[in-house]
Formats: sequence, C-alpha cells, structure tokens
Amino acid sequence: MALARGCSRTAVARQQVKPGGAAQLVSHRPVSSVQRAARSLVAAPKHEPFSFASRHLARHITCSAAVASKEETFTYQAEVDRLMDMIVNSLYSNREVFLRELISNASDALDKVRFVGLTDAKALEGREQLEILIKADKEANTITIEDAGIGMTREQLLSNLGTIARSGTRKFMEAVKEAKGDANLIGQFGVGFYSAFLVADRVTVYTKSHEEAQQWVWESNVGSHQYTIKEDDSGDNMVRGTRVVLHLKEDAQELADPIRLAKLIKQYSQFIQFPIKLYSSRKEAKQVVDEAATAKRQEEADKIAKDKEEEPIKVEPVMKTDYEDVWDWRVENDNKPLWTRSPKEVAEADYNDFFKQTFGEFLDPIAHVHFNVEGTIEFTSMLFIPGMAPFEQQNWAAKSRSIKLYVRRVFISDEFDEDLMPRYLSFVKGIVDSSDLPLNVSREILQESRIVRVIRKQLIRRSLEMIDGLANKEGGEDYKTFWESFGRNIKVGVIEDTENRERLAKLLRFHSSKNETDMVGLQEYVGRMEEGQKAIYFMAADSVEVARAAPFVEKLVAEGTEVLYLTEAIDEAVVTNLAKFGDHDLVDVTKEGLDVGEDAGKKLEEANKQLAGLLVFLKESLSDRVEKVTLTSRLLDSPCALVTSKFGWSANMERIMKAQSMGDSRAMEYMKGRKILEVNPEHEIVRGIKVLLDEDDKERARDLAELLYETSLLTSGFALEQPKDYASKVYTLMKIALGYDLAEEEAAAAAAPAAAAAAAAAPASAAADSSSSEKQQQPKMESVEADVVVEGKGGDPDPWGKQ
Repeated sequence: MALARGCSRTAVARQQVKPGGAAQLVSHRPVSSVQRAARSLVAAPKHEPFSFASRHLARHITCSAAVASKEETFTYQAEVDRLMDMIVNSLYSNREVFLRELISNASDALDKVRFVGLTDAKALEGREQLEILIKADKEANTITIEDAGIGMTREQLLSNLGTIARSGTRKFMEAVKEAKGDANLIGQFGVGFYSAFLVADRVTVYTKSHEEAQQWVWESNVGSHQYTIKEDDSGDNMVRGTRVVLHLKEDAQELADPIRLAKLIKQYSQFIQFPIKLYSSRKEAKQVVDEAATAKRQEEADKIAKDKEEEPIKVEPVMKTDYEDVWDWRVENDNKPLWTRSPKEVAEADYNDFFKQTFGEFLDPIAHVHFNVEGTIEFTSMLFIPGMAPFEQQNWAAKSRSIKLYVRRVFISDEFDEDLMPRYLSFVKGIVDSSDLPLNVSREILQESRIVRVIRKQLIRRSLEMIDGLANKEGGEDYKTFWESFGRNIKVGVIEDTENRERLAKLLRFHSSKNETDMVGLQEYVGRMEEGQKAIYFMAADSVEVARAAPFVEKLVAEGTEVLYLTEAIDEAVVTNLAKFGDHDLVDVTKEGLDVGEDAGKKLEEANKQLAGLLVFLKESLSDRVEKVTLTSRLLDSPCALVTSKFGWSANMERIMKAQSMGDSRAMEYMKGRKILEVNPEHEIVRGIKVLLDEDDKERARDLAELLYETSLLTSGFALEQPKDYASKVYTLMKIALGYDLAEEEAAAAAAPAAAAAAAAAPASAAADSSSSEKQQQPKMESVEADVVVEGKGGDPDPWGKQ
C-alpha cells in the first residue's frame, strides 16, 4: 500500500523538483545506478533540501523497476467441447474420409511395430502377420477396424487419444530421425482419429502393447469432453494391436455395408503397403441334389421296371448348381503402387493395366511417362495420355479429376482447379505422390506454396515432353489419334499459357491448300515456303471447301503459295494470340494490306489512274456501308471481295461472336472490322460498269454496284443486310434469263392502279342491272341421275371428313 501511495504521489514530486535537482541526476543513469540512487535518496536526512520530493521520486523509481522486472507466463485455455465440435464438423467436408484416416493410423501402427521389430524381435511374437482387418455388422450397427500394429499402453492412451492434436506418429518420427533411421509414416496432425465421430456417436478402442501384459479399453461419446479408460476384462486377448469399434449414428447406418466399405477402400487406401482385409461375402457354387428332377427320374424308372415286370432300381440323384453366401476375409488392396518401383523394372503391359484399373479406361494409353524428382522437394509421378477423348462433352468450368494426389500412398483428392495442372492439360491423367505437399489438417485443400508451383511446373514440362515425343514419332499415326481427340486443348494452351506458347505452337496442326486431307504443322509449312515469302498465310472458314472457294485465296493458290485453312471456331483466336511463328508473321488473307509484290503494285498504280472515277462512284453508291473502295491484285476469277481492317474482327470471327448466346452487343459493334471493297480491275463486270459510267448510264451502273456489293457480302463470309431485296434482284435476273419481257410487265404494273380506280368509280346501278341480267340469263338447271361412291367404310377414309 505504501509503495502504491508513493507511486501515486509521483506527479506531486515532479512539480516540486527544480531543474538541476536529484531527479535530473538520476534520469541519466542506467537502471542499476538508478535503483542505487533511489535508495540513497530514501535514506537521506530529512533536513536536506528537496528531501520530501526526492523521497517520493525515489519511491516512484523503485516501483517502476519492480513492475518492469516481474513477468508472468500464462497457458492458453481451450473450450474442449467447442474444439471437438470444430475438429469433427469443420475440418472435413466429406464424412467418408473417416475410413481413410483410421486406415492411415492403422498403417502407421504397423510401420512402427515393424520398425521396432528390426531391433527387438519380441515385439512381433505371437502375431507376425501385419495386416488391417475391417468388419461391418449391420445388426449391431458397428464398423470395426483392427490392426496388428504396435498398440498402446495406458500412458500412451492418455497421451495420444486423451490429448487433442497430439500426434504419436510425429513423436515417433522425431525419435526415428534422432536415431538416424527411416520410417514412412502418414499421420502427423493428431486429429485424424477424431474423424470417427463424423459417423459414430460412440467410439470404443481396444488396445494392447507388447510392452505390457494388460489390455486397455478407451471409450468416448460424440459431443462429450470426457472419456473413460479401464483394463479390458472381456478375456479377448489381442496379443498386440488396436481395435477401433464405431457405433454408427442413425444417419450413417448405410456405411455398415461391406460393398460400401470396399468402394471406400478402393478409393482412398488401395495403395497402402499392408494388406487390408474386409470381412465380406461371395457367391460360391456347389452341387446339390435336385429333389424334383430326381423324383421324376425315379418315377420314370419305376414305370419302366413295372412294364418289364422287374424290380424297381434306385436311380442316381440329379445334381444341380446352387450358390450360397460364404463369408470370409478378402484382401481389397491388390493393386500395388506402381510408381514406387523403378521405371526400368516396370513393363509396358504393367503401365497399361495400371492405367486402365486406376482410371477406369478400356483402351491402352498412347503415351506415358514415369519420373522421380529429388532434391529439396521430392515427389514421384506417372502421367498418361488416354487413347481417346471421353464421350461426354468436356466441361471447362468443372474441376479436373485427372490428377490423383497421394501422400505416402494414401489418396487425398482428385478435385483441383488449376493447382497441379492447367485446364488445357486436363486430359492428361496421372498420379502424384509426395510427402512434402503443404496440405491443411483435413488433407483436402492444397495450400498455395513454392512446393506446389514447383510440382505444377514439372508436371507441365513432362506432359509437353510426352506430347513432343508423340509428334516426332515415326509414322505419325499416334499423333494423328492424339490430335483428333485433344487438338483443341493444345489450341487453348496457346491462348492461355504464354510461358509455353512457342513450344505449344510447334504442336499445332491445320489443313492447308497443299494438303487438304492430312494436317500440317507450322514447322512443316515454313520448311516448304516459296522463295522470298516472308509470312504464313491463313484463311478462317467453316470448312475446307468454303475456304478453298473463297475469293481471297484465288491468286495465292494459283501462284503456288500455301494457305492454311482454319476450320474450327477457336483457330482464329489461336493464330491471333500467336501472331508470329519464329521470324514469320501470321497473316490473315481476309484482312487489308496483303503484300502483293512490287510487280503487282506497279500494275495497280496504272489501273488506279484509269478507274479512279469508277472507285469514286462505287464509294458514293455504297455510302457508309464500306470504309473505302480500292483496287486489288489478290483476286483472279472474282470481280470483287470485301476485306476487313487490320484491327477488328474478320467476317468469320464476326459470325462466331454473333452466335454467342451471352455476347455483348456493344462490344460487338466496337470490335467489328471496317469493310473495305477491293475490286479486281481486270474483271469484265468491273470494266462493264465503267462503260456504263462513260455512257452516263448511272442508274444501271448503280443497280449493278448494289448487286456487286451484296454478292461480295456472301462470297466474303458476311451476312446479307437485306436478304429480301437481294432475292428480288436475283429473281429479276432469272426472268431475263427465261426470256420474259420486263418492259411489258413494268407497263402492266404501272396501269394496274388506274384500272382499279376506274372499276371502283362505276355506278352502283350498273352493278344492280348487271345482277338482274345475270339472273335472267342463267340456264335452266336439270336434274340428272348419278352414281355416288362413298369411301371410308370399306375403302380409304374420306379425305374431307364427309360422305
């Protein structure tokens, strides 16, 4: 209390101490000297100047030093009920993982006893078979998981199961590392056991360690923060190991089914190194006596004997095959982890069988790769390319299930976004097994880290190397099969994967003007380019036939220049993103600015002088429907073509974007390429329009210009703006071809309105007189006899519904 009072009066002391007093001297000394000065101030005589203030200041300094030197340490407290609820209901999104966690614990226990058995042979006595036994009892509504592992003493029960999040496996691994040993163990979080409460409302654990003679029972209920431990007096001696009995909840009773458990074992734990035996039934055939058939045979034999007046003879019994349920322990993890073996020891047939069993395929893979990565990050992987694409349409938005993630041979998940593989390589199936993966506690979420990025980079590199091997393989049939199934995925990769774009570009295949049946790659195209050719030309269309007939490729193909035909909707986006291949630009032949050479350029300059008036007339006639009208030398047989500006959609892309159900109309108007009418100066139709202009027949020239523009819309891949008007013009041309006199038709059409008006102006009396006159002039009707044939009863039905 005195110390507190001294501290509280410090402010008063500060007010009474003058500059240069004791406080100033003390404040510049270290803590130890400050304390000594404080003690001297307290002991100073009362008659000294400033003694009252000095004593109070000294008490304050001493108080502060005492508080600073006193430090307390506290332990975090936890609400056990809440913590258990979080572990059971928040860590795991799928309750079926309880079996994975308990089998993993059992596998760890077997690993431990095997490791201990290397130095202490007595640890394995009495139960040398290292196995995991699983049994479901529908009547008792229980599931039992038993292992022949190391077991637990009473103290270990208290330590491992009585302390939440304490991992006996981690502690054992630390001891092994200190002894410079090696053990491949799974559980390290210390909460996997509590996943049992996902499906059970009561869990009972029977365990016996080789270190002591007693067998112990641990039991707890869901929602309780208490557990019981007692010595097992049931008389069921386990020799060694642990037995976990799950008393299932009402909503989990369907799990007490051997078929369901077998499926879960196959899904999560099929590659555990110890045999997992499930107590299940199988149909077994046996021969039994067919009583009815035997009696019938005996009756027939007795009748024959009676007819022959002989003694009846007992016949041989008739046998039949019957099936009965035989319950027995069956191994459920026959499939061995092939990736743990050296690639040199694995035959091709083993890879094929593993692929078909693991991924449910029925065709052999067309390529595979098996590799180990060692160093700061260690993992093993096997990747496969399926023999065909899946039947269902690929859903790009769904999570890929192609890569199965294992941690020490225990299946974790196969649902990832793009953590391990980019979506364009989602067709590659494979497994990744690593002990370095940064999983969260539930082992379901792969956390972002440098390790994940390294693994992802390795998987992409190995996948592309595998595809390169197919592309360079002699014959090319395997790559042809691959391209038919997964070519679009590679094209998506060119768009999305900028880091590997150049490598993916070498894998692209397209039809071309020089090879319309087999597809060619860009490297092959560059290898046979014409001398002086600087660009790679392409034409995007719906099909090879449409591309071949397009006016844009007429002269290029005629001169021997190869043009790639892009026939899939994604192709144009691919080459647009690629832009260049090596030193060669990718040029769209439907865009403006096509390089036509120096000679052709000189000819166009001369033609421009001659047809300058025609170009101005065409632009005025078509108004703002075209950006401009120019002459071109790219055409051979066509009078004109509509090309688009360099920046903007082509006609093919415009058509594709219009077909999108969720397209943005505003962006579509902005991205449309400006239309440019390119005219062939050597074509007869173009020269003919010029003649009409020279004769000052602008009306006919304008009609032909309209027809020329609308026709070029069709041949260039655009949609008609006014289909009805265009059809009317075509019908007119057809009439001329058939010999109709269009002048007479036009005169009749002009006179028709006048005739209609005159008819309407005639007096009504004339109409009445005409009506009475018609009545007087009507012929006299006479009745005649006629035969009426009615169909519908015996013959065909009456088509009009009348008889």
